[in-house]
Amino acid sequence: MFLIKCRDYDALMTRFGRIVSMRTASAFHTQAAQKSQQGYDLAKRTIMADVTATDKSKPYFPLAGSASDSWSTKDEATATCFCGAVQLAFPTQGPGLINTFLCHCHDCRKITASMFASNFTIADTHLKHLRGRENLKVFSQSHTIASGNTMANHFCGTCGTLMYRVSSGFPRENILRIGTVDDFHLHETRLRPGREQFTKGRVEWLKMVDGVKQFEEGAFE
Repeated sequence: MFLIKCRDYDALMTRFGRIVSMRTASAFHTQAAQKSQQGYDLAKRTIMADVTATDKSKPYFPLAGSASDSWSTKDEATATCFCGAVQLAFPTQGPGLINTFLCHCHDCRKITASMFASNFTIADTHLKHLRGRENLKVFSQSHTIASGNTMANHFCGTCGTLMYRVSSGFPRENILRIGTVDDFHLHETRLRPGREQFTKGRVEWLKMVDGVKQFEEGAFE
């Protein structure tokens, strides 16, 4: 499509040889943009409805990350990094699943690049590295940890996803991130937070989670 000059107005010559006025062309592009936006809005509503309306007793794996081999059973499920290089398997009930909690401490805010961390703790004897253990990078420090313990952070060396943390105060426990769990329905069911700690650091525009025990300081000291 290219611009040509007519006596009374500028016009556009289409690749099919049809001459249309600039006004008509503008209207056409406006309609196309509106249809595109409508399609996007419909897709967005469909995705949101899919998440909220599906049966939460069944596994749900939305398009999230590069892995395509995630699974979830009655007693166990996978947690995978964003690129799919690292994959863990963990129990979805006790005794391997120790607790679930939200943390608003300054350390968690910084390391997650968010306002809080959503965590669950798995006993070391129950955590399985299905693949990519050699791809994990470890960064340890104690300077920003409220308890003074050293926290070892295990990241995927390819995409940077924080898979779990291990505190020197609880060396046989692994603190995983709920967001790495592939079955999204587990986020709302078995992994729903049971505690919320360091609430004194919670930003004002976030509300407490209903029915969850609140702790101004650490909940596990």
